[in-house]
Amino acid sequence: MSERDTIKASEIAEYVFCNRAWWLSRVSGRKSTNVRQMADGTSYHQAHGRLVRRAHQSRLIAYVLLAVAMGAIIFSILQLVT
Repeated sequence: MSERDTIKASEIAEYVFCNRAWWLSRVSGRKSTNVRQMADGTSYHQAHGRLVRRAHQSRLIAYVLLAVAMGAIIFSILQLVT
């Protein structure tokens, strides 16, 4: 299967938004004149993706620290009891 035969999710979204724009781009071969805006959008989405990854990493670190703290509390209670 060639890359031209592969349909990306962004192409489906583009077609649903404006099937004429999709046709002009894919079939007619015309390029968009909004190159700067598309580059800005790509930069924004990349920055947002980094922010989301950082949030997931922070949540994982918080869970690990919470587990360590709970373990330390349980260990301290067991030391007092014995």
